[in-house]
This record gives sequence, structure tokens and C-alpha cells, in this order.
Amino acid sequence: MRKQTAKITPLSRTTLTTAAFEQLISNVVNGTWKTGERLPPERDLCQQLGIARTSLREALKAMELIGMLNSKVGDGTFVCPRSEFLSRPMIWSLMGIEKAELHDVMEARLIMEESSAGLAAERTNAQIEDINKAVQAMRDAIARDEPVLEADMQFPLVISNAAGNPLLTNSLVMLRNLIRQGMFYKHLLPGISPKIVKAHATVYNAIKRRDVQGAKTAMKDHLLDSMRLVDIATKKYRRKGRPASKRKLA
Repeated sequence: MRKQTAKITPLSRTTLTTAAFEQLISNVVNGTWKTGERLPPERDLCQQLGIARTSLREALKAMELIGMLNSKVGDGTFVCPRSEFLSRPMIWSLMGIEKAELHDVMEARLIMEESSAGLAAERTNAQIEDINKAVQAMRDAIARDEPVLEADMQFPLVISNAAGNPLLTNSLVMLRNLIRQGMFYKHLLPGISPKIVKAHATVYNAIKRRDVQGAKTAMKDHLLDSMRLVDIATKKYRRKGRPASKRKLA
């Protein structure tokens, strides 16, 4: 019986890591690459995708983070059993997550959500109002001094839905509880919530204008700033323990 060959389409220079992630993850989900199978060498994948090794490794790292791949030094990268796709995020959400792992989650978010924002700007129409409502919901929560964490969580999810790519949406959902941890620490910083809403509005406006590159850039800038804020917050509050804050986060 002939082995099924993975269909990989060369990428344009503007998509790089995010599109590589989409194509590679589809080969795992669709069963083109079977459980326990070793992926082709990086050099071959780079040639097939038309991308640099750095971009490929970022995509593979994101897939390893959500439990789809297992990298063995000197031996290669292998497809994990489907039962493990949820195990790593689930274990981290139950047992807690270390600072280095939290940074990995933020990097994975950057890969997935930058792509989602661009796709949403390219494809969305009816769902643009859902994104607007998510932005407004957080504004309203701040104005009423109500919990903001859930409203913040909703924003990337409605954008991934608007992108129309179930693989990106499902990957984001798997990381939901881990994303929540980073957002929790970020919102402990004084005066940060209004700045986050402003960043969300910038992403929304770019999507509304159907500005694909503008949406991706706005989302990338927002998440890079979030990575910086999460790093500051974890250093400050993990050292002291969670503060007995009166602020409503969730």
C-alpha cells in the first residue's frame, strides 16, 4: 500500500510562520501524518513551503506546545497520539504553568492570532459586528467597574471565528485556560485595562477597513506588548504571591 504524501503548497513571503502552522497542523489533523510518524527533515519542509528555517521552527514549536508534535534531539520530530493533543494544556491548567511555559503560550498566541486577524480582515463581513461587540463589552465592563477578564478573553475568540479557519480556532480554544493565566496577571497591573481596549479597537478598525496587513500588524503589536506586560506582572506578583486586590478581574 502506497504511503499517503502530504500536500504542501509553497507560501508567499507575507504569510510565512502563520501559514506554515496552518498547513502543517492540517496534515496532522487530517491524518496525512500518522501517529508516531517522523516528519520530513526541516530542510525538505523549508524547500516545499518556500520559507526560512526560522519560520518553520516557530510553527513547529507552536504545534509542539499544543501537544501535536514531540521533538527528540538527534532523532527528529514525531506526531503525537491524538489523546495527547489536549493533555499538555490540560495538565498545565490544572497544575499551574511556569514562567517560561507562559512565555511559550504567548509566542503561540502571536503566531495564531496574527494570522487570524489577517484572515478576518480578508474574509469577514457579517461577523464584524461580533468583534465590535467584544470591544464594547470590555469598555462597558471597565466603565461599570465590573470584571474584565472574560471580556478580554472573548476578543481573540471572536476574531478567530471571523477568520473562518477551524484549525486556528480549535488551537486557540485548547490554550484557553493557559491564556487566561497570562491575562489574569496582566490585568493586575494598575491602569492597564483601558490600554488593552485601545489596542483591541485598533485591531477591530483595521479588520473593518479590510486592511489585512494593518490588522496583522495591530495584533502583533498588541500581543508583543502583552508579552512584555505579562513578564512584568509575573515578576512582580509571583514573587509576592497573588495580591488581595479589590479589583474585579473575573
